[in-house]
Amino acid sequence: MNKKELRKLLASDRKRYNISNTISRHELKKMYGYQYMSILRKTKFYKESGSKLRFYIYKLRLEKMEKQFGFQISYATEIGPGFYIGHFGYVIINWKVKIGKKVNVSPGVTIGQTNRGEKKGVPTIGNKVWIGTNAVIVGNIKIGNDVLIAPNSYVNFDVPSHSIVIGNPGQIYHKENATEKYIENIC
Repeated sequence: MNKKELRKLLASDRKRYNISNTISRHELKKMYGYQYMSILRKTKFYKESGSKLRFYIYKLRLEKMEKQFGFQISYATEIGPGFYIGHFGYVIINWKVKIGKKVNVSPGVTIGQTNRGEKKGVPTIGNKVWIGTNAVIVGNIKIGNDVLIAPNSYVNFDVPSHSIVIGNPGQIYHKENATEKYIENIC
């Protein structure tokens, strides 16, 4: 990743949070998800660019924010542009997970690994996916594009595009524009 790509990623995240150039520092401090993602993306950038000093500075800042906000997302995780953490609260994402563009994650979400069985591995999440509070997504599964995963859902199976998943065990319902009005400020 080069500086131009980093700026593009950060601009995409800013747009998802609806952050204008006139926002005050006080207002920006309330946007926990954006603050965290900004530091996470910079940590990854400096790791890849070989700038050891800046990498360690940003890594320490990221670790401090993890404790402060309750987010556990590694800088090594592949996360597409426009990632949005909706609110303050625990969010745990395995470092091997791949996440597409314009994904919303709510508090209490766990996206993790299954260590045995036919679904051993981690999920791949598509584009325009909204994941509700306390949802759990585990295993070597694929979540398609335009998918809404309802709060408290347990997902350990593939989910096709244009779907809503509800419940534990999760039930799939086909719906065109499943994330309409849930995924805002599209970049």
